[in-house]
Amino acid sequence: MRSTSAEPGVRTRRRLVAASLVSSIGDGIYVPLTMLFIHSLTSLSLTSIGAGLTVAGLCALAFMPVTGVLIDRFGGRRVLIVALALRAAGFAAYPFAGSYPAFLAIALVVAVGMWASSPSQHALIGEIAEGAERDRLLAWDRSLRNAGMGCGSLAAAGLLAWNGSAGFIGAAVALATVFALGAVLVARISAVHGGDRRPEGARDGYRQVLADRPYLLITAANFLIAFGYTTQAIALPVFLTRDVGLPDALAGAVFAVNTVLVAALGVPTARLALRGRRTRAAALGAVIFALSFAAFAALPHLISGADALVAVLAVAVLYTAGELVHSAPSQGLSVQAAPAHLRGRYLSSYQLSWSVCRTTAPVLLGFLLDAGQWQLWTVLALLVLTGAAVLLYAERVLPAHVISTPEATTAPQEAVA
Repeated sequence: MRSTSAEPGVRTRRRLVAASLVSSIGDGIYVPLTMLFIHSLTSLSLTSIGAGLTVAGLCALAFMPVTGVLIDRFGGRRVLIVALALRAAGFAAYPFAGSYPAFLAIALVVAVGMWASSPSQHALIGEIAEGAERDRLLAWDRSLRNAGMGCGSLAAAGLLAWNGSAGFIGAAVALATVFALGAVLVARISAVHGGDRRPEGARDGYRQVLADRPYLLITAANFLIAFGYTTQAIALPVFLTRDVGLPDALAGAVFAVNTVLVAALGVPTARLALRGRRTRAAALGAVIFALSFAAFAALPHLISGADALVAVLAVAVLYTAGELVHSAPSQGLSVQAAPAHLRGRYLSSYQLSWSVCRTTAPVLLGFLLDAGQWQLWTVLALLVLTGAAVLLYAERVLPAHVISTPEATTAPQEAVA
């Protein structure tokens, strides 16, 4: 039975956001421990692990078009259940990876599950809600994911305190458990399906995606602005310790501030940002990103000593404001602009803009860090500002219901619980 209601029930909302929360706790545990986790459980060299993870990630990217087809055929709910189950099975199997081929196979399973989770999750939200309610669920999803990542990072720190490999075996058990629990929660959501009938005259499959110029524009804009998001994990720690002179332990404070603010302010900021046009709100977020990059570039020349941490945290708040303003409208654009009968293919294509950025960012940002301070922040500012300009241009050709939702200013602001 297919749900057509624009207002999903309380139980549906609770199960959806609970699944987001528990799976993001798993992400928070795994991301900080990735290399150490696999090294401890498999005894492989760090070089071979890094190469294997890169190969697995690239193979998983190649699987993304298939993910889109599966979502359109079976619905986002079923594909999300399988994606979470794959991650649970992969982490449960890591302690038994006794050879390099076994490690590669497990890494591929985990990577496919990870990359497939986002488009299937967003497709599920697109299937169970419409208009302003869809925007609110996307905002709750992102906010709770940040909260879960923070909780998972704290759990990872606790697991590292265990002696020997016991902590990493505990991490494997915890990861398998949380992703299995996420799959169970999604499975308890009332059955929905995104396979709407194809409109007459519409092209089939990815041919329509490639012919949809407005959607390609917002996808390209997201690719450019996504470099702003990757900066925090890749370039910023090096910049703060090397160029600003912060101790290694304090450089993580920026991540903590970002995580707390996004978790706490994600939903209320989304409500404000979505009162206007999604394209302009997302472009504004990119402009704020650029302003924060200019401020980071100025830090080494303006502050030193005890004032450095205060100044860094102030700029981190500005950077986080850019993320808060950009994230909800950009996600809304990607889901609202996707035709229902091809939502899986569209969202999988959009996810590639994130995935390709995250794959190429280490090379680009590493080169820019070696080139110098002004080169890093100038290029990043130009990238996100170009993305903002593309969004504003796309506004001319996007349908009115994609740019803004009339009921966003009038619909009651329901809580998830």
